[in-house]
Amino acid sequence: MMRNLKTFRALALATLLATTASAGSAGAVDISLLRFFGECNTEYGTVTDISKANGECGIITVLTNKFNAENKLGAKVVTQTVEWGAYYDQLTATYSTGNIPDVAVMHASVMPNFSGRDLLTPLSGPLKELGIPSDDFVPAALKNATANGEIYALPFDLHALLFHVNMDLMKQANMVNPDGSPMLPKSADELIAQGKKFKEATGKTFIASESQSAEGMMVRFFDTLMWQQGVDVVSADGKAASIDTPEGLNAAKLISAIYSEGLANPALDYPGSEQAFLNGEAGILLNGTWGVDNYDSQAKSGKAALKSYRVANVPQLFANQKVWADSHMWVIPKDDNRSAEKTKAAEAFLKFLYDNNYEWSRTGHLSVRQSVLDSAAFKALPHRNEFAATATNATALPQVQNQRAVYNAMITDLNAMWLTGTEPQAALSAMQAGVERVLRRNR
Repeated sequence: MMRNLKTFRALALATLLATTASAGSAGAVDISLLRFFGECNTEYGTVTDISKANGECGIITVLTNKFNAENKLGAKVVTQTVEWGAYYDQLTATYSTGNIPDVAVMHASVMPNFSGRDLLTPLSGPLKELGIPSDDFVPAALKNATANGEIYALPFDLHALLFHVNMDLMKQANMVNPDGSPMLPKSADELIAQGKKFKEATGKTFIASESQSAEGMMVRFFDTLMWQQGVDVVSADGKAASIDTPEGLNAAKLISAIYSEGLANPALDYPGSEQAFLNGEAGILLNGTWGVDNYDSQAKSGKAALKSYRVANVPQLFANQKVWADSHMWVIPKDDNRSAEKTKAAEAFLKFLYDNNYEWSRTGHLSVRQSVLDSAAFKALPHRNEFAATATNATALPQVQNQRAVYNAMITDLNAMWLTGTEPQAALSAMQAGVERVLRRNR
């Protein structure tokens, strides 16, 4: 049944891409864009003024509209939006159907699965010809887009884990520094101690986090804690894991204690964790950069219980200041049948997205361009100075195949600590075994 469903999805996508590819005015160059980020044409379908766009869906939709209205090539980007959960299956399916998109969004963590199978167009040469200097990209972003010395993607952002903070509740718990910043822990023991203090003073949850679904927010926190201890979860060659280690036990015990001490609610899924934070039921929300714009807008609206909002880097609890991060990037999937005109239009769209990287950073994602990060406009965006160091501390698994499968393999066994009472050591052993099964594919 699952195979039939995937086949149906692939055929449906092929039909849609074929239909949209033939649309447009005579003589125009239509290029197909495959992406997630949701669908918001009702609100933004005809908008070309980027200042009126908000959120991931709104900004990428308006940017696409603006390119279509202003480019000099007669090019038209025709967007096909795919649900996030099915996205990579459907992108993979297009290589079989022959309706390969001209441009597609891709996570850095997934790129090796495509670049390693020669499914992406190399971009080192085209980016240089377009006048896009590789040295303008922050090192972490350029590394994410590179494999075996070749650039395969246009980096678009760094999105990393953050602490989103309700300052009213922190004040109630007397956990605010003299400079007005939240008082955050500097060690694992201090995190638990502060959480207990916060809970006693406010009666609220200290940390809200997705704890139920395949989002795996705590896996990102686990990876962060491992890197802070100087241990790579996966080796640089993608063949070995270092999860069942003393450092892994430190991380697992801390995460387990967050739940066993009642400092986090294990019943929250992703929407529930956000709602708990916005409703003033939690002091800290563990979530990514992508939420900054939304939470800031909600706090300023006066309609949410959250009134005083602040952002912080995930605190350094061990020897190194590191934090989990990934990147959204744009790729040109390899297609030997793509015309020179379509290729030129696809490259022009990438240049347009590079030129407008600041606009994307308004979502809360960190810009991948050092020139944007250094600009007065970026620094003037709400809260950016509060987590600017994240661009330097961003850390990711090595550029090897099956990164996403490694991540998925860790979720169930880590979650078992608070969902079924599994002891930290047992959870570590299970995660190690599960990840090793995945990594055997890389040997």
